[in-house]
Amino acid sequence: MNLSLLKPGKSGVITKIGGEGALRRHLLDMGLTPKTVVFVRRTAPLGDPVELSLRGYELTIRLSDAEQIEVEECGTNEVAGLNNCSRCGKCSGRNE
Repeated sequence: MNLSLLKPGKSGVITKIGGEGALRRHLLDMGLTPKTVVFVRRTAPLGDPVELSLRGYELTIRLSDAEQIEVEECGTNEVAGLNNCSRCGKCSGRNE
């Protein structure tokens, strides 16, 4: 599923970064790399942009950019679980 489809309050593990050229490089430079756990904090009233928590910081990206990122939904629904998730086998220890 795409990151843009992940609902606020849910977490996922990045499986693939799409896009080409400068967009792909920009997403990777912001820390959106495969095997990273992301938590969707909230979305703007019209759905764009999306606020994420990952690697100990908050990041806001456009919905069109979030559509380029494939994630696998995770069982963790808490921000605190991002660094040491033990609720599912998908993201345990991946953000260290």
